[in-house]
Formats: sequence, structure tokens, C-alpha cells
Amino acid sequence: MGYDARLDKIKEECGVFGVFDNDGHDVARLTYYGLYALQHRGQESCGIAVNDNGTILYHKDMGLVPEVFDDVVLNHLKGKIAIGHVRYSTTGASHRENAQPMVVKYRNGQLALAHNGNLVNAAELRAKMEEIGAIFQSTNDTEVVANLISRYRVMSENIEDTLVKVIKEIKGSYAFVILTPHKLIGMRDPYGIRPLCIGRLDNSYVLSSESAALDAIGAELVRDVNPGEIVVISEEGLKSIQTETPGRSCLCIFEFVYFARPDSVIDNVSVHKARVEAGRILAREHPVDADIVIGAPDGGLNAALGFARESGIPYGQGLLKNKYIGRTFIQPEQGQRETGVRIKFNVMRSEIEGKRVVMVDDSIVRGTTTKRIVQMLKKAGAKEVHMRVSSPPYRYPCFFGIDTASRKQLVASNYSIDDIRKMIGADSLEYLSLEGLLKTPVGAKCGFCTACFDGKYPYEVPHEGNKFSCGGGEK
Repeated sequence: MGYDARLDKIKEECGVFGVFDNDGHDVARLTYYGLYALQHRGQESCGIAVNDNGTILYHKDMGLVPEVFDDVVLNHLKGKIAIGHVRYSTTGASHRENAQPMVVKYRNGQLALAHNGNLVNAAELRAKMEEIGAIFQSTNDTEVVANLISRYRVMSENIEDTLVKVIKEIKGSYAFVILTPHKLIGMRDPYGIRPLCIGRLDNSYVLSSESAALDAIGAELVRDVNPGEIVVISEEGLKSIQTETPGRSCLCIFEFVYFARPDSVIDNVSVHKARVEAGRILAREHPVDADIVIGAPDGGLNAALGFARESGIPYGQGLLKNKYIGRTFIQPEQGQRETGVRIKFNVMRSEIEGKRVVMVDDSIVRGTTTKRIVQMLKKAGAKEVHMRVSSPPYRYPCFFGIDTASRKQLVASNYSIDDIRKMIGADSLEYLSLEGLLKTPVGAKCGFCTACFDGKYPYEVPHEGNKFSCGGGEK
């Protein structure tokens, strides 16, 4: 991924997409457009695999979707079923061999897998399989699942029975799309930590991390895959297998804070409405006298709109983001970071000069870029800059697909709110409460994982002494 000026931000996870065609669609191109719509979930690598009369063809590489695929490649990927993946590395280094989908050959034929999430027991499972002779070619946890499938498939009558056994072995977050010579399969972890939905395009079925990708290809959202559910799509239609679950769901709350596109609907909740509501509650919890409300592009814009509506303070565009900076923008050395921020963001001086500014952002993780943006606003003439954050302080590392593995990286774990305010140079700094955040997904039919805010993990996690319960309520 190219230089991201929001250095204090969480690095994205992954996105998955799949199509089972019954209408003569070009499945590779549909998957291409779906991945394009999911590009925000991962910018390091991407790939597409298709089933061509029982043979799996694939192409994957480092880079963005339009960089990796062109007409020549897409014309080669002909078939009836396809899956695709956009990746940001959480487990497994950023190398081509870790790009997905992962295509494997085993005793029962070929298989392709694409995975969003992170397995907390992947290292343990890998070590056990290596002891009995398994060989791994990558460092990601998707290959661990591929080996488990190969192992159990020999003892099972069909792939469905195999996957039921695999679910009992793996722990962590996952939304899988799996391609076999005759089936498209979706699989979501028992807590539903990572999102996965089902769509329909004419008589064809689609699986996607977010509903926005369904919109991109003209498909209709049917429903979300349930926690612990295996969805099998074949010539016979769609079949659901519900495996055992813990009885409560823990969808990652950060999907609504930051990850998902605002035009997506996840587990019955509009992401846009959730973020606007977060801004409204934030304005009620932490009012401030100011002249203008602005959002930090792009994560804070919806919450800033809600803050402005609730407070009555005019909403304005105080920061302009350069939308044309991508992978070709070379990452500067440490001494050039401030220049990098100025290139990616510019202050609309006419909007903020001489004014008391409320800047709303979705989160502060490390604090480095927030400080530089506050400095830019004040240099452009802002009388005051009041920072408002539409999520609670991010204090605990995530082990389920977000690249924050140590509390040392998290500014809120090491400093008080007032210390952070002084560090970033804001006149005031306030965060949305956890209670307020949990009110934002209006109409939600699921519970939420809030471990990054309260340390309550749904699984026992690495480097933690105790097993924590899932926060955020029950389904």
C-alpha cells in the first residue's frame, strides 16, 4: 500500500466476494467490480479465481484492483463460479505468496479460499500439522484452513461435512468464500465478528463482505450470513447449514466506526445512519461553543454531519483530501511526514480562518497525523480547534483482523485524555462514550465486539492472561 497520511489510523482488514452464475454473466468482471467496491478494505494485494468446467483458474498479485487486472487477464478467467479478495496483511507478511484467493490441489481435487479475519489459534494448528508432515508455502492463516480441509475431506463424504469439522477446530474471526469445482460456499465465524452477506442478481447468487459491493453490480441484498452459518450455493440452489454458536454475536463495532463504506448495510444497520447518530450523541455528550463543524476526511464526515445537526453549529468543508494519491506516491522518510500530510490534506482557509472549529474524526489510534492536521488548521487561521472523536479511546489491541497488536502502539493506553489533547495541540478533546457508541447501530439484531475499547475479548487471545467475555450484549 502506498503512503497513508493518516499514520495514526488503523490499517484496513480484507474484503471477500463471490459469484455463482445461472444467467450467463461474466463472473470474472462481476468479481472485479465487486472488489473495486471493496478496495477500501485492503490495498496491498488482490486476486480472482474462477471455476472453468471443474478446473480452477486464477490470477493474483500485489497492487490495487485496476493495477492487477486488465482486459487480457479478465478475458482469460472464464467460468461459472468466481471468488475474489482484496488484502491488507494482518497475519502473514506483505508478499505475493500471501495474496489470495489461495488455490490448492489435494486428494479430492482443487479448492480456492479467500478469507477476511484472523485466527487466534492459527500458530497452534500450524505447529500440530507440521509435526505430522504438513508443508506450508505461505505465512497466512488461510493456508492453515486449507490444510485442515484437505485433512478432514478424506474422512468426510462431502465438503459440507468437512467444513462443519473445520469450524470446530478454528478460533477467531473469519468470513470465508470458498470455490470448489461445483459450489460456491460462504462461512462466517460463530460470533459473527466479520461481516458477510448474500445477494441476488437475476437468478444468480453473490457473497460479499459488504452490501455496497452488491450495489456496484446491480445485485439485491437478500440477507446477512448468520454467525456460524455455512451457505452452500450450487446448481440445486442455496443451502444453509447452521453450526453450533455461543448464543451471542459479536460483530466488530469498528465496521460502523471506520471500516465499512457508509453506503453499506451490515446486519440490518445502515453504516451512514450509525455514524450520523454517533455524531449526534457525541454533540449531546460533549457540547462546545464553536462557529463551524468539519470532518476529517473520510472517516469523520458522517459523524461531523450528525454533530452539526444536533448542535446547530454550521457544517462546513474545512479539509480537502487529495483523492489521487495512491500506491504511486512513494512513502517519505520520517523527516518528510509533515509534507506528506500537506500533500494528502489541504485546509480550506476561507472556511476556517478566524473561526472556532470543531473537528470530528472517527478515532485516534497513534495520534501523529491528528497532531499535524490540528497544526495545519491553526496555521491557516483557526482561532480554536476542538477535537471530537466519534468512538471511545482505543486502548486495547485487536487480534481479529485489525493491525494493532500491541498496547504500546495505542496512545490512549499510555496517556490520559488531557495528555493526548496537549500532544495534538487541540483546545479541547472529548470522546464518545462506549454506552453512546452502542446506541448508534439503530435497529441492530446482533451484539458487538468492543474489545478494542474495553478489553473484553470473545476468545482467549495471545499475550493476555485471562479469557474475557464478549462485550456489547447478546443476540
